[in-house]
Amino acid sequence: MSNTAKKLFTPVQLGPLELKHRVIMAPLTRSRSTQPGDIPSDLMLKYYTQRASDGGLIISEATSISTTGRGWYGAPGLYTDEQVRGWKRIVDAVHAKGGSMFSQLWHTGRSSNIETTGGTQPVSASVNPAYWNDTSHLVSAPNGWVQPSPHRALETAEIAGIVEDYRKAAERAKAAGFDGVELHSGNGYLPDQFLQDGSNKRADAYGGSIENRSRFLLEVVDAMVSVWGGDRVAVRIAPSGTWNGMSDSNPKAFFSYVAEQLNRFGLAYLHIIEPRVKGNVVIAEGQAPVAAQLLRTIFKGKIIAAGGFEPDTAEEVIEKGDADAVAFGRHFVSNPDLPKRIELGVPLNQYDRNTFYTFDAHGYIDYPFYEDRASA
Repeated sequence: MSNTAKKLFTPVQLGPLELKHRVIMAPLTRSRSTQPGDIPSDLMLKYYTQRASDGGLIISEATSISTTGRGWYGAPGLYTDEQVRGWKRIVDAVHAKGGSMFSQLWHTGRSSNIETTGGTQPVSASVNPAYWNDTSHLVSAPNGWVQPSPHRALETAEIAGIVEDYRKAAERAKAAGFDGVELHSGNGYLPDQFLQDGSNKRADAYGGSIENRSRFLLEVVDAMVSVWGGDRVAVRIAPSGTWNGMSDSNPKAFFSYVAEQLNRFGLAYLHIIEPRVKGNVVIAEGQAPVAAQLLRTIFKGKIIAAGGFEPDTAEEVIEKGDADAVAFGRHFVSNPDLPKRIELGVPLNQYDRNTFYTFDAHGYIDYPFYEDRASA
């Protein structure tokens, strides 16, 4: 791999964070928390410590805001004091290496099973039996991969309670020492289920018009900002994303409206997943980062682009000005020292998909650093 990365290794400011480089660690579900309890584990401590870098930013894996919002067995949480203590060890270790860390807050909505929610029926914006009957949709549960359980639509009066769960999780993230919080509003999870009209068929103040379908997202962001201030809050969206059965009749217009509305908060950044990615698979190799390019003209703050980037294409999107930083996922899985490898232009370790969502150290904390390989 040649060393062509120049812009990636220039400073950038995201809210109050002054980063020394633009190689961001994307939020990556890895299923290694301690069970029961969704408690950040010793394995997670070593994993994040390995991947921390001086002046770099790590966005945590998606983190459940409540027991009823759980949708992935093995994912950590931020709804108990024990979880806060577990995360604090990790954040302190990242800080000790000169890095920063945001917590990504997560409610999976309909993308869950009662085995994972403790028997509570999953909730969504609206009811869609086609979703839970589609055998291509699988969720992680204690007994393995299973189809989602039938979900129900949230009552209007219940929505404020979900917003409050996000606010409480934001408070717990602050207690754990994180540098900020990111709302996971993409990939077909609860906020996305409210946003896109393929999943939102509501007839109340949270459905129908673009303004109404955006209401839940904006209320959650407002709650998170009330805890952190706008410049330490971020939002991740997936314009035109189809993962988890998502669709919208006019995604360009809709997500342009969402980006415009988010300007009011003075966010740390907007995190955009390109539609060429579906889950953890790139479905359109070579497709340009069209979502970041569009929303750059609308959103007034910093943009992090994500979705199938290689070091050369990351350099290109920053050079063109379509994004300010790039989040890498799969390459951070297999390269704990990814920023250094990109900066030096040295080969990257290949990742093994078979170990993405397993529960032990293999494929998690045993990928070699460049120095280890060079001296072998």
